Amino acid sequence: MDKPLRFRDDGSFTIVQFTDLHWQNGDELDIRTHDLMERVVREEAPDLIVFTGDIIYSTKCDDPIRSLKDAVAVAERSRIPWAAVLGNHDAEVQITREEMLTVLQSFESSETGHTPGLHGWGNYTIEVHGHKGLAAALYFLDSGCYSKHTHIKGYDWISRDQIDWYSQKSKAFQDRNGGTPLPSLAFFHIPLPEYVDAWEQGDVMGNKHERVCCSEINSGFFAAMAERRDVLGTFVGHDHINDYCGVLHDIKLCYGRATGYNTYGKEGFPHGARVIRLKEGERTFESWLRLEDGSVDFQQKLKNESSI
Repeated sequence: MDKPLRFRDDGSFTIVQFTDLHWQNGDELDIRTHDLMERVVREEAPDLIVFTGDIIYSTKCDDPIRSLKDAVAVAERSRIPWAAVLGNHDAEVQITREEMLTVLQSFESSETGHTPGLHGWGNYTIEVHGHKGLAAALYFLDSGCYSKHTHIKGYDWISRDQIDWYSQKSKAFQDRNGGTPLPSLAFFHIPLPEYVDAWEQGDVMGNKHERVCCSEINSGFFAAMAERRDVLGTFVGHDHINDYCGVLHDIKLCYGRATGYNTYGKEGFPHGARVIRLKEGERTFESWLRLEDGSVDFQQKLKNESSI
């Protein structure tokens, strides 16, 4: 889309985060996912929709491109700007991350971008303008799939060149903002190791029903954000039955609420979406969950951890 994103006249900017749709071939469970997204978009009327990875479950898709188009159809039909990052299950077989990115960028309402020369596919920023010009920035990063190093098991991590890119963009935004760090948010799929620290420190609202499935490597992205002092919150998916937000060194580390039905979940833990609301000129944000039955969870209860 050519038109820049803007705060509303009342100074608000609302984002709906959908995560872990795990769309397959349009079966009954996918239709439930579709209906949930339609309901959330209708009830929240966001200014931006963000998909934080595992949009499709490529190993189960007959035609991954068709599945991807179906998965984002609610966002595209709404004509609300939307953006996406990739998860670890999106391009395991039959389709590459580059091919997925090309499809995501092909839609009229898509704001999905790409910065050539960096690790991954789909590292980019979106600017949000206010009454006096640039007012906020949104970072989108490809957190990868699985470790490419035989001596390191588990998931991939945000690489050094991506971190350097973030720091350079952050400095450029700060310069444009008169020397003050620009209020920003960051979206990616796999949680950082600091999500464990945020939970254990105790300043947390929400639920943790499974372990934090982060990389075994801490590549330093959180340290870069803490040093730059612009990112107010990060938003991930990946762990379907975690939905907590915890503050660590003035950064709020948040999970979305898993949206898709075609994957694992937990009885009594309904599907939904996270909603994020920025206010122009303020270095904070509000956030809540919109659940499948239409109810709203403001996550005002202290943390809750199941036996895992």
